[in-house]
Amino acid sequence: MPTVRLFTPDAHATWLLAALDPADGDTAWGLFDLGIGMPGLGHVKLSDLASIVGPRKQPVMRDRHFQPVRLLSEYLRLAEENGSITD
Repeated sequence: MPTVRLFTPDAHATWLLAALDPADGDTAWGLFDLGIGMPGLGHVKLSDLASIVGPRKQPVMRDRHFQPVRLLSEYLRLAEENGSITD
């Protein structure tokens, strides 16, 4: 299950993160949708996400209201069918 949803409010990118590497506390694993129609699973550094800003200079934000309703594998299946994370 993903535990955190991060997003760019002005660039259509979304990350559903399910795990954090305890060795460095910076590398997360989950489902990524960069808004280009190719969602997929992978790793990302939280420090890299902290440096991203969208076209209107808005940073990556945490969705504080996110409540996962399915397993990450189901989010992936739906994202691949739709070309993006839909919820």
